[in-house]
Amino acid sequence: MTAVAPQRVGLVAATAAGRRHARTLAAAWPHARLVEADGVADALRAAWAAYDAVVVFLATGAVVRILAPLLGDKRTDPAVVVVDEAARHAVALLGGHAGGANTLAAEVAALLDARPVVTTATDAVDLPGLDTLGWPVEGAVAAVSRAILDGEPVRLVADAVWPLPALPPNVHPGAPAAVDPADPASGPEPGGYRVLVTDRIVPVDDRTVVLRPPSLVAGVGSSRGVPAAEVEALLRRALAAAGVSPASLRCLASVDVKADEEGIRATADALGVPLRTWSAAELATVDVPHPSEVVRAAVGTPSVAEAAALHDGGTLLVPKTASAMATVAVARQAPRGRLAIVGLGPGAADLRTPRAVAELRRAAVVVGLDQYVDQVRDLLRPGTRVLASGLGAEEERARSAVAEATAGHAVALVGSGDAGVYAMASPALEYADERIDVVGVPGVTAALAAAALLGAPIGHDHVYLSLSDLHTPWAAIERRVAAAAEADLVALLYNPRSRARGWQLGAVLATFAAHRPPQTPVGVVRNASRPDEQVHLATLATFDPSVVDMYGLVVVGSSQTRLVGGRMVTPRGYRWRG
Repeated sequence: MTAVAPQRVGLVAATAAGRRHARTLAAAWPHARLVEADGVADALRAAWAAYDAVVVFLATGAVVRILAPLLGDKRTDPAVVVVDEAARHAVALLGGHAGGANTLAAEVAALLDARPVVTTATDAVDLPGLDTLGWPVEGAVAAVSRAILDGEPVRLVADAVWPLPALPPNVHPGAPAAVDPADPASGPEPGGYRVLVTDRIVPVDDRTVVLRPPSLVAGVGSSRGVPAAEVEALLRRALAAAGVSPASLRCLASVDVKADEEGIRATADALGVPLRTWSAAELATVDVPHPSEVVRAAVGTPSVAEAAALHDGGTLLVPKTASAMATVAVARQAPRGRLAIVGLGPGAADLRTPRAVAELRRAAVVVGLDQYVDQVRDLLRPGTRVLASGLGAEEERARSAVAEATAGHAVALVGSGDAGVYAMASPALEYADERIDVVGVPGVTAALAAAALLGAPIGHDHVYLSLSDLHTPWAAIERRVAAAAEADLVALLYNPRSRARGWQLGAVLATFAAHRPPQTPVGVVRNASRPDEQVHLATLATFDPSVVDMYGLVVVGSSQTRLVGGRMVTPRGYRWRG
């Protein structure tokens, strides 16, 4: 729910150093162009008119003087980032949230090894801006944001639970069943502020912000050649009659033979929403209140508008209503919670992906093993609810994360490495159903971190094996080890040894030794990428299993793996041709 960097970037430079830095950005971004003109002022004005964002290599004061006469509306003006002559700072000057300048400044800084400078108040104090949540926003954004920043009481009134990010403690939610955004009694106390989350048309004052969640689906049918003006006018009348806002439209929907109907497509574009289409056979399975045999004969389904609106469930707000050439129906969809399954990587902060960080900051609820949650507490926004538990509570964590998402919240379930590798993705997705949206965030696995420290042991085919018999019978593990050994695969052994499992690793290594030369390299990495990281190299003939514990990962080479310069190397096995 954060702003994204603009796609078309104009680069303006006044000096040789600035042009050099601009070329660095242009080389990295296919969407960036150096703007040339007779003078830097003309180039800046041209970039302002032609691009979504502008990166200027010039003094901030000069940029302000040139652009001041051109300023219009922050929702439509391009973002502007200013970089100094030495490329020490990338300043988000204009369009921090609405234009994506804050994000762009960070990207510019990363490419130029500069420092991003962001002065937007919410970013400075680590709060989500009301205009950065990804939904249309109306009303007194500045006043209510200021109240949130100042710690004043703000009432959050929602007609359902929506997956919002964490909000600070001074934003007090009301129970969805007990409040009505359209009811004056749900308004702020005298002198107070409120945030409404609703698709309904509601009165707005100078202390109220309205967030428009994507709750409405408009089904549309038409005759061939219907004018866009007719479709849009009919849809707007239907929404107004139901007392709901066009800003909450999630999409337009229709039968697939209308996918190229220009009047419908143009209406979707004008409203800024996608057009989804379904086959007549799919729409025919949807139960609707007003089926038509005439429509069935013409299209193959007894309903287009109502069936398309209700295809994904929901409640019909506006039954099909017609104009001369179009029909429209509107359904309200139930909120869908959001479950992000986040791999945190092997432990080092610089091996944690930016996407993982973004999901942690987007979440209102974070669930995970206590030691993993502790790694990322500094990344969580104020007001984030944390559900941490100890070892052995994997099923409880999976169920809790899914339950919170099913209740409509934005949830991040965290695990080390990649959450899909011997971690929380599998147990969580066993319980998740179609009521929630699931986002998988890959992470750097322990195997990848260990392999990088050992050299290049997984340069050819390899297999991951867990030696823990907590969930897998030892007989099954033995069969898999034997198969990997016979197939001559490099083996990465997770959970190799513990106090309760002292003999199994030795037995596994003996199985590999029966199929590979005694000089086959074996490596162990303990706590890869963490402060007490340890790397140990040996061979199948010399390896001592007692050096391994549950914090280590064992890598057994194939028959082709060699030690080169003190590093494990498995040749790729190709013949290189010049």
